[in-house]
Amino acid sequence: MRLTRVHIDQPLRSGEEIALPEGPATHLARVLRLGVGDACVLFNGDGHDYAAQIIAQGKRELRVRIGEATPVMRESPLRIVLLQGVARGEKMDLILQKATELGAAEFRPLWSQRSEVKLDEARAEKRLTHWRSVAVAACEQSGRAHVPHVTAPASLAAVLDALPAGGLRMILDPEGELAFSTLQVDTAAPAYLAIGPEGGWSAGDREQLRAAGFTGLRLGPRILRTETAGLAAITALQARFGDLA
Repeated sequence: MRLTRVHIDQPLRSGEEIALPEGPATHLARVLRLGVGDACVLFNGDGHDYAAQIIAQGKRELRVRIGEATPVMRESPLRIVLLQGVARGEKMDLILQKATELGAAEFRPLWSQRSEVKLDEARAEKRLTHWRSVAVAACEQSGRAHVPHVTAPASLAAVLDALPAGGLRMILDPEGELAFSTLQVDTAAPAYLAIGPEGGWSAGDREQLRAAGFTGLRLGPRILRTETAGLAAITALQARFGDLA
């Protein structure tokens, strides 16, 4: 029987007894109706699953005893970093959720010239917290024990300036120089995939991307929507160079 996995943002050590934070405690006790004696699995992003058993339950507290730590080997050998133009509403949640399930290692949301979503500082911080929770929930469901990092949304120029040197850098382009059928990938280096917002990349955006070393990749003859493009590309890359077999 598959046990419920819950993310805990704190150190976990076998043999310890801890009180769960309010969110996970409420989910286990009130949503899943677990009680004293029931088992679950905890993880904190360190690459392990921790067996746990509920040992005490109160109105506002759930205590567990942490058992054996088990290494989890579900990370792709291909480190895919998605530079994603911020999309409207639930589209962004869908992208983050499914890309996490498919094995993306990192997300860098960005604004470009044709971005339709505008956020002030307070809303951007709130949205970032939500996006990170979406990635955590996708890890709970998919069995990943490393949570992809989600950076704060920033301008395209700022995101490009912050990229470490090296790595394969790609934008999807039906007329791009790179053909997927002959693409060569060094799995020792990150693969950066830049996907524009609903309005697509402007000519100025493309100039910035090419100046930063991004090359057009032909994934097919059709132009894909922002919520489709990244997921399709990640799936194709994982099937050929990663761990989708």
